[in-house]
Amino acid sequence: MVDRLRTEGHVAYVAESAPGTDDDVVLDRANRDGAVLITADKDFGELVYRQGRAQSGVVLMRLAGLRPDRKAEIVASFIRARTAELERSFTVIAPSTARIRRPRR
Repeated sequence: MVDRLRTEGHVAYVAESAPGTDDDVVLDRANRDGAVLITADKDFGELVYRQGRAQSGVVLMRLAGLRPDRKAEIVASFIRARTAELERSFTVIAPSTARIRRPRR
């Protein structure tokens, strides 16, 4: 999945470059780089909503049970179609739906 998204210019894969990095550090890095964070870790919702952490954009993939190539296709297609809406939003992508929300400040 990562390779597919990387070929489209979407991914710097934290698990390769810094495995085990704390979620706060990952979010700080994405913010510093102005990058939208793509993750399957629901803890980022906690950081953004409950802790009120600012973010440059988070895409939470809720695609358990799908093959990696299918996950990549869903995420890549969504990013191509809705890139402009992802900045400063918290997005949840499921197999047949997607929800984009802007956290209150």
